[in-house]
Amino acid sequence: MSDQEIELKLRMRPEDVARLRAAPVLGGATGRAVTRQLRSVYYDTPDLRLHGRALTLRVRRQGQKFVQTLKSAPDGVGGVTTRGEWESPVTEARPNLAALPVNGAWDQIGPLSEGELRPVFESDIKRTVRKLVPADGAEIEVAFDQGEIRTAEGQSMPVAEIELELKQGDDVKALYDLALALNEVAPLRVETRTKAERGYALAIGAAEGWSKAGRLDIAPEDTVEMALARIVRHCVGHLVANEACALSGGNPEGIHQMRVALRRLRSALSVFKDLLPPAQYADLAAEVKWLAGAFGPARDWDVFLEDLFAPVDQAFPGDPALAALAEAARRCRELGYVRAREAILSPRYTALLLRIGAWVDGRGWRDQPVSEQSARFFQPVHTLSDRLLAKRHRQARKRGKGFAHAPPDARHELRIALKKLRYAADFFRALYPPKAVKRYADDLAGLQDALGHLQDVATVGRLMGAVDDALGAKAPDGWRQGAGMVLGWHGRGLVAMEPRLVEDWEAFAATKPFWSEAKGIG
Repeated sequence: MSDQEIELKLRMRPEDVARLRAAPVLGGATGRAVTRQLRSVYYDTPDLRLHGRALTLRVRRQGQKFVQTLKSAPDGVGGVTTRGEWESPVTEARPNLAALPVNGAWDQIGPLSEGELRPVFESDIKRTVRKLVPADGAEIEVAFDQGEIRTAEGQSMPVAEIELELKQGDDVKALYDLALALNEVAPLRVETRTKAERGYALAIGAAEGWSKAGRLDIAPEDTVEMALARIVRHCVGHLVANEACALSGGNPEGIHQMRVALRRLRSALSVFKDLLPPAQYADLAAEVKWLAGAFGPARDWDVFLEDLFAPVDQAFPGDPALAALAEAARRCRELGYVRAREAILSPRYTALLLRIGAWVDGRGWRDQPVSEQSARFFQPVHTLSDRLLAKRHRQARKRGKGFAHAPPDARHELRIALKKLRYAADFFRALYPPKAVKRYADDLAGLQDALGHLQDVATVGRLMGAVDDALGAKAPDGWRQGAGMVLGWHGRGLVAMEPRLVEDWEAFAATKPFWSEAKGIG
């Protein structure tokens, strides 16, 4: 059988299972709940060739029968996922490649023989299934899964999640509505990794790594609406891809990349602001701003310790005042990470992901009166990208007037304008000649980084105030002298970099835009 799976996974705490099962929103379930024990063995080659192709092949025992399933990579991030699925009965607990459909499945697998396959990991899950009919034509399967994933080498991880799958109809919003209602009953987390992805990570021993935003492909024939959906999904995908790293606290890039994802998301909403219903824009922008604010202290202290404190500490090794400052900064950073973790683990964060998912997959921006503005959603994106980029470029040029003599607050406003321009250029870069885009982006990035350093130095005073607020009398003796050393060191550095900074601005101001300036007028 070839089909498309549309599902949403939600991680739950084991102690909340009974409360969630009794949730009033599940009271309209049809028929009786059915409980089954599902043991699935996942197969791959020794070199994990299927995993390399983003495929999973499992054999699941269902009662006295065996079912073989091949699945392709999930399409969708931060919420509902869709994926290719090919299911066929087999006679034993081993794959039978001959049972796969000739068309579709074999196109995915490529050359492969059954003799190459071996068990890599298995899942042993107790699943309780109920069916809901929340809207006309829609049927949702609600599965409570509890159990564990085990590798052939003996490693294991627990599983406790709710899986919502749209069995009939195309009302994806119904999945999100149900998920939001359950999140109000008990705190849930959107689980973006399939059981297979978690099993492979366990088998390979992969650490919780971080990732930058990947390439964003927008085609000239895409409508503005399609571009908006792609951009927002891309930003949310970048956000959730760094969750685990941020929660572990093992690498500062986790929090950094989540903040970058949020800045890109805020920029995306701002780019399309004139086309969006005002209430929708204001609501989403406020929630994204809240989350970014929760990550701010952790990231500020990471930057302070890595970029501002470290060179001074290297210049004066063993200085007791710097040692006291380092201790105070690390304690404040840990408090910042506590706040960041609390935000990521909060029902509010889960609700934000679900609401963005419902908004994008349900095309929520269509909920507005028909107008010349709203009609632009259905125009090719290239008719709008020149205008949007030109607007951002003009704003940056305006902020940069008199740059050589501009006060710090004016340069800060310029830095924000350049950041918005850089993200907009990144969103639409696939529509333009690569060389021209790269030249413009490189000049922009260099200037933005230099202005970013100015802002980092400017935050030192605020961070020192935060030490007083957070630690008070418990702060280590001598940290204030260390703070003075850091400020003095970088104050001298800012004077030295000023001529180069002015040159960088003039070089950027003279850079030729890569879009059509004629089309961008207006």
